[in-house]
Amino acid sequence: MDIFEKTTEFYESVRTEKRIIGKSLFGRDICAVRIGDGSPVGLVQYALHGREFITARLAFRHFETGVPYGSVWLVPLANPDGALLSQRGLCSVENEGDRRNLLALNNGNGDFSLWKANGRGVDLNVNFDARWGTGRKNVRTAGAENYIGEKPFSEPETLALKNFTEEIRPDYTVSYHTKGEEIYWYFYQSMRTCPRDKRLAMAISASTGYPLCRAEGSAGGYKDWCIEKLKIPSFTIEAGSDLLVHPIRDAEDILKKNERVLIDLAKEYEALR
Repeated sequence: MDIFEKTTEFYESVRTEKRIIGKSLFGRDICAVRIGDGSPVGLVQYALHGREFITARLAFRHFETGVPYGSVWLVPLANPDGALLSQRGLCSVENEGDRRNLLALNNGNGDFSLWKANGRGVDLNVNFDARWGTGRKNVRTAGAENYIGEKPFSEPETLALKNFTEEIRPDYTVSYHTKGEEIYWYFYQSMRTCPRDKRLAMAISASTGYPLCRAEGSAGGYKDWCIEKLKIPSFTIEAGSDLLVHPIRDAEDILKKNERVLIDLAKEYEALR
């Protein structure tokens, strides 16, 4: 069973509030499920990069553990097309024209295991409207990684996250990526909100054992957009040892170290209220 099938099975099995927030480029559902009730409201998205599909399994675990205060929306598989390209390759793409285009974007290489982008070759985590196009590693040609797209929110996956986030108006967000065991929390916050955001980041650090870092030269990410445009605390967690090789297949260490993150983050946010 591939990660999209597992996510669909998970979505269909839950009995809490849930919804389809959008469709991927190739028409696959992007789903969200809610744990808990009331405020504060969190939003956690996983697997925005194709080759990091292992993080979707963490969403399933977070659903089981729940939260002690408020509620959290989980988006387990934000980039289903990219995840399936990484996991299954071109056989996951139905349209022959799309297969030919993707093969060309991958320089004729049929191995898509390291593919980060979506089905159009756009790296979704540089496609948000937060100093878009100014990142140090940004490129302007479609491919496996780092392509910013034609404009912010040019992709159905990023637009789905944008619209859903603006609709539910979360108090904080978390993005799960792999790898490196680091936590990114800063993106030009004001002096007023910096202490709050760092305190919450330190709670995540205490929960996981991961250190806090700054992503110098980075822009256009979901975290960046949440901080700059929505003025809310937002965190990117790079789960999994840097010694691991993409795509990561064994999630046990990731699950163990990140199992209580949403519990501890909700507690710290409640303490700040």
